[in-house]
Amino acid sequence: MSSSALFIVNKFSGHQYKAGLENLILDECRQAHIKCRIEFTQKRGHATELARWAVDQKINYVFAAGGDGTVNEVAQGLVHTGVPMGILPKGSGNGLARHLRLPMNFKDALKVVSHHREEWIDTILINDKLSVNVSGIGFDAHVASLFSKQTKRGLTGYAKLVLNEFGAFQPFAVQVSMNGEQFTANSFIIAIANSSQFGNNARVAPQASVQDQLIDVSFVQKVPLLHSIGFARKMFNGNLDKSSFVKIRQTPRVLFESPLPLSFHIDGEPMPPARSFDCRIDPLSLKILLPGKGDNPPKNQYPL
Repeated sequence: MSSSALFIVNKFSGHQYKAGLENLILDECRQAHIKCRIEFTQKRGHATELARWAVDQKINYVFAAGGDGTVNEVAQGLVHTGVPMGILPKGSGNGLARHLRLPMNFKDALKVVSHHREEWIDTILINDKLSVNVSGIGFDAHVASLFSKQTKRGLTGYAKLVLNEFGAFQPFAVQVSMNGEQFTANSFIIAIANSSQFGNNARVAPQASVQDQLIDVSFVQKVPLLHSIGFARKMFNGNLDKSSFVKIRQTPRVLFESPLPLSFHIDGEPMPPARSFDCRIDPLSLKILLPGKGDNPPKNQYPL
């Protein structure tokens, strides 16, 4: 009996939509003898509805074609079901896909349809909302909220927002409970990381693993302009854990409490401000597809 796949496509992720995308999907599935269906998201939350429908219909594979927000929505419909999720990067940052070292070229990424292996990865629950990549409190959430209103996406537009907003945004204090300790943290950004990066290879938690059953919590101070170039270099080179402006702690669960509502985002999608954030790991709760060959592919050559 042939396998089946649902492709959930967000036309508005990343750069301009290319009409030939459907033909690429159909050709790859035809060659792999996989029955496929393509659906386009119509509104926020639609990708989750489609993924849940696929589970009910016993479809074998579900692919998220979009950015980290689309990946998150599809994952919401697949977590704990055992139905594998494939990722076809089409967003502005593609953080989880880059962490997993998936091809950024859409046609190359499609090869996972016919040659793949399956892996279970961790997810994070933040106030019972699913995060699969990197979420955060503070300045990055403030910028994410502004960025979501932009008509033009991409790294250049994001960088302009960062430069425009950096000076006025002030650090904040939160009470932190983790690993049996309680302390106050004064931070500019608190990154709650499952994978290593926001996207575009900006690694905020360079040692993070999606299979270690731990959250990497990056406490980032406001960096003086004099040190900003060196700080950015460390972030993009994967050495941010060596910066004096960053402290990274690992934990299966962390609680943040603030006297004032704070901006936060989940996988780049802005959320309503909150005063309390209960973050806990959900170990090996989501099955994903990674490149591989044959029925018994070699084990992964790098840590997930």
